[in-house]
Order: sequence, then C-alpha cells, then structure tokens
Amino acid sequence: MRVRFAPSPTGALHIGGVRTALYNYLLAKKHGGTFILRIEDTDQKRYVPGAEDYIKSALAWCGISPDEGPDQGGDFGPYRQSERKDMYAQYAFQLVESGNAYYAFDSPDEIEAMRQAQQAAGNQGARYGVDTRMGMKNSLTFSAEETKAWLDEGKPYTIRLRIPEDETITVNDVIRNTVSFESKELDDKVIFKSDGMPTYHLANVVDDHFMQISHVIRGEEWLSSTGHHVYLYRFLGWEDTMPQFAHLPLILAPEGKGKLSKRHGKKFGFPVFPLSWEAEKEEDSFTGFKDAGYLPEALVNFLAFLGWNPGTEQEIFSLVELVEAFSLDRINKGGARFDIVKAKWYNQQYILQMTDEELAEAYLSMAKNAGKELNADFALKYVRMFKERIEFLPDLLTAGSFLADDEVSEYDKKSVRKKWKGDAEAVLNGYLDVLAQEDNFEPVHLESFTKEYIEQNGLSFGALFPGLRLGLSGSLKGPSIFDMMEILGKEKSIARLKNAPSKFDAIKEEANG
Repeated sequence: MRVRFAPSPTGALHIGGVRTALYNYLLAKKHGGTFILRIEDTDQKRYVPGAEDYIKSALAWCGISPDEGPDQGGDFGPYRQSERKDMYAQYAFQLVESGNAYYAFDSPDEIEAMRQAQQAAGNQGARYGVDTRMGMKNSLTFSAEETKAWLDEGKPYTIRLRIPEDETITVNDVIRNTVSFESKELDDKVIFKSDGMPTYHLANVVDDHFMQISHVIRGEEWLSSTGHHVYLYRFLGWEDTMPQFAHLPLILAPEGKGKLSKRHGKKFGFPVFPLSWEAEKEEDSFTGFKDAGYLPEALVNFLAFLGWNPGTEQEIFSLVELVEAFSLDRINKGGARFDIVKAKWYNQQYILQMTDEELAEAYLSMAKNAGKELNADFALKYVRMFKERIEFLPDLLTAGSFLADDEVSEYDKKSVRKKWKGDAEAVLNGYLDVLAQEDNFEPVHLESFTKEYIEQNGLSFGALFPGLRLGLSGSLKGPSIFDMMEILGKEKSIARLKNAPSKFDAIKEEANG
C-alpha cells in the first residue's frame, strides 16, 4: 500500500488538509505501507514563499511523519512537481497525438464570450466541452496547417482533454461506493497550461502512476474531477493500475452549513490552522492550534473523529491506537460539523493524562518565557492545584497567577464590599494571632486547626473564611484556602492576610466616594 498527501504550497495548511494527511498516514501504517508527501507546486502564480515549510512543520508537530518526500527522499522522486515538469509535457503531447487531447488557442476573453452566449441561450451550465468545442479556436477546428503555423510562431496555447460524447463512466469509491459520471456533463479540462506547466489533473495522475500510488484519499471537493482522472488513466493506458479512490466528507462550519473556512475561525474566535501564520497583511495572519494552547496529540485525536469513528464507545486514542483501529469503511459519507467545544474537551483530557512532573516542567518553561523564575517545588504544588481547572497549558500562567506573584494585584471589589463588614477585621486578626504560632502548614492540618479555632471561639465559617479567601487570592472563587496557604507558605500567607484589611478598607472608601 502506497498513499500520498499532496498539498499545494499556496498558503497555510488548513485543518481539513491535516485530517486528509492523517487518514492517509493511518491507513498506510495500519497496513505496513508507505506514506508519501508530495508538493504540488505547478501553479506558480499562486505559490506562496514559506508555505512548503509551513506544511512540513505542521505535519511534524502533529506527529505525521512521511516515509518519502522532499526531505526524506525515496526511490520515486523528485517529490516536488516543479522538479518533474519535463515528464508532464511528454504525456500531454502523447494525448494530443492519440486524439484524446487537443491544442486550444482561445483567449480568456473569447472563452468568456462563449460562456455568456451559452448562458444567454439558456444553458446555465456553459462549459468548454462536447457542446461548444467545435465553435472555438482549437486544433479540432483549425486545419493541420493552421495548427502547425500557430505552434511554429510560438503563440500561446493550452492542451485540453477531449472528453468522449455520451458515455457513462463509473468509479468505485471506497467510501461512497459506486459513483457515475455522464461524459456530456464533463468539460474538456485544461491539462497543460500556456506557461508550460501541467494542471493538477494531469500532474497528479502522472505522479500517482509513476509513484505507484495504490489509494488516493482526498477531500470530497475532488470527487467531481474524478471522471476526468479516470479518462486520463484510460487514455494513457494505465487503467489496469489505477489507484482506488476514497473521497473524504467535508469538515463543516460549527452551525453545520458549508465548509469550514478561515472566515468561520475569525467569526467564532477559534483556530482553523495547525500553526500560526504571519502574512504581510494583518488580516491574513492568524493564530494556529499550537499557539492557542492545544496539544498535538489532542488535536490529532479530535481530527480523527471528524468523519470517522471506531464503532466503540472509546474516544481517547493515541496515534498508535488510531493506527490500530483505523479503517476506511468506518468513514462517514456525510460532512462532520466542527465542534470547538469538543476540541477543548479533548485538550483537557490530554492535559489530565500528563504527569504532574510533565505539567510542572511545562509551567516552569512558560513562566520563564514570561519573565518569572519559580522553583520546582512551587511549580509541582501549583499544577496539582490547577490541573483539573484548565483547558490549555497556557491557562496555567493565569489560573493562579495570584499565587505566583509576590502580592495580590487585584481584588474582587464587589465581594470585598459585601463581605468585609462588622467584626470581620477583628475575627481575621484574632485568627492571625494564633496562626503565627503554628508551623505545620500542611493543608489537612491547617483545615483541622482552623475548624477547631472556629469552634472554640464560637464563630461561624462565614465569619472567617471570606476574609481568608479574599486576603489570600483576591476572590471568593478558586482553590482550597488551605491549599493556597500551603503553597504560599507561612510567611507570605500571614503577610498577605495582615495587609488585606487596609486594602479592603480602601476599596470600601472608594465605593463610598
């Protein structure tokens, strides 16, 4: 089994492309086959510098490693179409000589005029093909002498595939079963452009043949062109070795209508590309899943389920487990709605699977990059405290930033005004007097100690706890009071609580004007 992922370097790799690469990779690895990366860069007008490197980096981040490709090499290279262009011309001219293709000399304006005339006559599906080609400027309507003169003068031309009249062509798609095309509904696709480069249609067929591709797994948008590709295999005499086709369902927008696009990411505020991309124009730049805080393992797991399911209740799969479980017959025919909430859930599940030590190491690294040096003991206690409260690793920097800082920088003013009243200050100060004599700051001991203090002094939990929580963290929400006291330590905890009353009073005075 030999499969390929063949993106065009015309910009950043969309998340749908990553899924296509993933399914190809999983199928190849499941059957001990070969996964190939081929760069289809024949459209030089749309070529974007840096796009090829982006594609490679995105696949590497996701753990989707090619066995053959531009960097890996292999026995079937080159793996960039621009480096294979001499061979495409050979087969384009071969098709002309066999009568299965022809030279076309029409200008873009002449083609547009034909389409407008067809539409005016009620033919809304106007195309350059069976119904119109004999009224156009091409080697079918020119004499042999006229055609030769045109070519000898070096005038521009394209080569178009000559689609037979009134045939039904059938394709056995692995996912969609039998798919039929009526030749009269197919246009005479350009297969060789005036710049001397092939179009996708010719190049991918030639490359798939000579790279001995066994399965072509690609997006649903290419299904409509498959009839043309089958004709190319037939006309070139390669039909017996034609690969099996499998056309993947679309990844749909969150509302379930239309293909997921960059526009939806902008609208709903989530990434639709694996890595961030910086373009010349700010509106063309975006943040990718990596910089948004997603783990690659979580993204891969999420993407695998966008159009495929294992037929079991299991949802969490490592890449190795996905290889073992994957099969084309479990891919859905219908589109898969992109659910960013589910993507976040996957990310959270993978964070929960990380060891405390792994999380602490990641946290220390992020904190250092943010200019904050923390010790390993603090980091380990910190991540244990917030592990179940975060969806993304960068959330660790903000989830409990009040604990990593020297002082509380922000207080919930509404809660302060509501809770800091009556004898709250006297209650807090009384507790601090006995807390100062206590050296054991383990959470279980502190909780027992504090409850005993409350009971002995005839207090209620509501009389002391709000002041403690606000003084330690600035909020009534968050981790356990006693966990916070342990991680802060005795000195810092008491210092915060002693400084809190003056800050609370200032907040109340500000409110009173």
